[in-house]
Amino acid sequence: MREHSTSNQLAIDQPTRDADRNQNLADQANPATEKMLLPSLDDGITLLDVEGGRGVPIIQSLVLDHLLLHDGPAFWVDANGHATTTSLAQMAPSQRLLDRIHVARGFTAYQHYGAVCDLSSAVNQSIQKSTANTDIRGRQSSGRDEYSSAHTPSLIVAPAVDAQYRGDDSLNETHAETLQARTLARLAAYADGYDVPVLLTRSTVDEFTKPVARAADHLLECEQTRMGPRFVGEDFETLVYPVDDGAFYQTTFAYWRQLLAARATQVGVEPTVSASTPTPEGVGTGVTADGETVAATADPLLDTWTAADSGGR
Repeated sequence: MREHSTSNQLAIDQPTRDADRNQNLADQANPATEKMLLPSLDDGITLLDVEGGRGVPIIQSLVLDHLLLHDGPAFWVDANGHATTTSLAQMAPSQRLLDRIHVARGFTAYQHYGAVCDLSSAVNQSIQKSTANTDIRGRQSSGRDEYSSAHTPSLIVAPAVDAQYRGDDSLNETHAETLQARTLARLAAYADGYDVPVLLTRSTVDEFTKPVARAADHLLECEQTRMGPRFVGEDFETLVYPVDDGAFYQTTFAYWRQLLAARATQVGVEPTVSASTPTPEGVGTGVTADGETVAATADPLLDTWTAADSGGR
């Protein structure tokens, strides 16, 4: 009996990775969501490479999922329109999450660099505002990371971090590389100073963006497959997104909303539906296990139930 207790104590004292904590949370709340999880974002710079497109819904879903698991705001330095409010509002399981995302946009190389440099001032202003708010001070998180704070940043996002530097005609190649390097150095300093994840993407994988990969502490790849996005990282790999009867579906806004609503329920955030954001009747297409392309509505399970070849109504 004594040996058994010691073994349990050792198991408890072992450190838990973010990916394992994510998995345990889902298993406790709803085992059916085990294969719907998104990868966790660890402290330091994470470079996400999305194959086959800009991956706007993927980036936004990673950000929203992280905010559901951690207190504190996210600071987003945008380029090329990745922080679209329409898609964020469609996917967010609770409108309160959107209030925690602070967006700055840079339309030129110097504007983007300036927004990155000003991020520390934006963080200080956010901290002052949140500490003065009695509602935030008294809020108790449920199911979130016990080490996160409602006042300090929980995530920094800079999608297409190279885009403005490679596309600015006012910069020659040397100056563009220098300005991009300074931006990466600033983001690395924020990752270390605030002890938070910094999520980056790059518009193109080439010689110009090799410094982005060298600056990254973690690499995360997302491949667009016919069954949906497949994530591959250090501690995470996505294989398929199955429905109960064995059919597989392409990802749509409805899928991301369903995934994030499940996560919100797990951590005790009540999903809200905005009356000003109607859900379209048709949201994309799905691919069955036989490779047949079918129209998808906002409810993948309803699609399966009403499919003619599955005996549905």
